[in-house]
Amino acid sequence: MNQGLHRLVYYSRNHLSDDSTSFTANVADILAKSRTNNTRDQITGALLFNAGCFAQVLEGPLENVEAAFERIQQDDRHGDVSLLALDPIESRSFPNWAMGFVGTSATDAARFAGIGASSGFDPSYLSGDQIHTLLRDLTIEEEAAV
Repeated sequence: MNQGLHRLVYYSRNHLSDDSTSFTANVADILAKSRTNNTRDQITGALLFNAGCFAQVLEGPLENVEAAFERIQQDDRHGDVSLLALDPIESRSFPNWAMGFVGTSATDAARFAGIGASSGFDPSYLSGDQIHTLLRDLTIEEEAAV
């Protein structure tokens, strides 16, 4: 096993403005910075947003994943940041995604309605494995649709 490769799963509460223009700009900023930083730091993963929460999977060298998580915890746009899992992994689930993003469109919402119905998409009711599986399945569907 590659001792340096790890998967971190967390969720946080959205502290972004409710104003749609401001919200869209903030999400775009988060994604742009994440993709730049993650490419530099050899991190892959995916971010899901829905119902006022973010859920994210980060994969990469342990030191880099921990540094990215520290930046997230310091970001005022995230509140109540909760670590769900940090585990060594054999291989990446998101090798093609510096930062995949799913969850804001009606199509995405329909794709995870089952989990949303059972948890109200309150990630505090989901395990790290459930969030990882959800994001992996959604990004696989995204790749297939392209």
